[in-house]
Amino acid sequence: MSAGYRFTNFVPEEPTQKGFEGLLNIFLQIITLTAGDVAEAMSWLNQLDQKYRLTDDSYGMGDFFEDLKKQGYIDDKGPDGQFQLQAKGEQKIRKSALEEIFGKLKKGGRGSHTTPKSGIGDEPNADRREFRFGDAPEQIELTESIRNAQIHHGLSDDFFLTENDLEVTEREHKTQTSTVLMIDISHSMILYGEDRITPAKKVAMALAELVKLKYPKDNLDIIVFGNDAWQITVKDLPYLMVGPYHTNTVAGLELAMDLLRRRKTSNKQIFMITDGKPTCLKEGLKYYKNSFGLDRKVVNKTLNLAAQCRRLNIPITTFMIASDPYLQQFVEEFTQVNNGQAYYSSLQGLGDLVFRDYGRNRKKRV
Repeated sequence: MSAGYRFTNFVPEEPTQKGFEGLLNIFLQIITLTAGDVAEAMSWLNQLDQKYRLTDDSYGMGDFFEDLKKQGYIDDKGPDGQFQLQAKGEQKIRKSALEEIFGKLKKGGRGSHTTPKSGIGDEPNADRREFRFGDAPEQIELTESIRNAQIHHGLSDDFFLTENDLEVTEREHKTQTSTVLMIDISHSMILYGEDRITPAKKVAMALAELVKLKYPKDNLDIIVFGNDAWQITVKDLPYLMVGPYHTNTVAGLELAMDLLRRRKTSNKQIFMITDGKPTCLKEGLKYYKNSFGLDRKVVNKTLNLAAQCRRLNIPITTFMIASDPYLQQFVEEFTQVNNGQAYYSSLQGLGDLVFRDYGRNRKKRV
């Protein structure tokens, strides 16, 4: 009997995202897209349920909505009785963003950043070296030091250990950092059918959660900039939306510098997420705007602030989520003037770059 094909009726796979936790994961993604609008998010979720059968007779969308209320994620105490996120829901969104972008973290003791300098620090690493005057006794690697002594002096009964035999574990300095995260909310962040603001929001929420869990001694301020710049809180992030704004990078940098000026830490930095060139300045009560190419007046003022940040030892890391060559040319000039860093990122890779740079902390001082 020859081998052949066996045909059976096609039975579609059962959706895996069922039950409260599965629906909650989807809801958290949608609520970020709807800028915290619970009613709109539930409407979207209902449409997805109709198309992809996210629920079944044992647990329906109504059950999920009731559980959201019972478990304290939402309430109906908004304006005119509208449903709104509660603090637990907002915190869950930040945690979800962190896990999505950076993987699951466990809460540690105190947070800290590694600096390029080694010596009398507070965190051991895998590197070893010879003993130097000033090294702490607890840094000495006893096993390695004894082995060195045996190699240097032999295995006689008259064992002795000299300073030259001692080997120690390197320790890294840890330092507190003050960071200002600047988020561009100009109209271009949603132009051409590409949603750039949602990934930026997710990165901001995840970074805030990371600082809380892993670097609790750090300071993180968040500002948004369009025609003007203003500070927002972590609580505001899920509701962040773009507006009919130009890009006043100068206002954002001035506010960032003002916030950092108030911080007493020696290590300060600015992260800027943007998709475009600076197009706006505020002169008195009026706005100077030019969206056609690079305006020398706007660019010069922006570069002046970049240079001022350099003199204040404030590096600026720019995350450019656009690929236009003339925009890259501006960013390269801006970065060179500041002696900072620049990354050109897809929306998918944005979070990885932000966290890699935040944790690496290459330009910090002790």
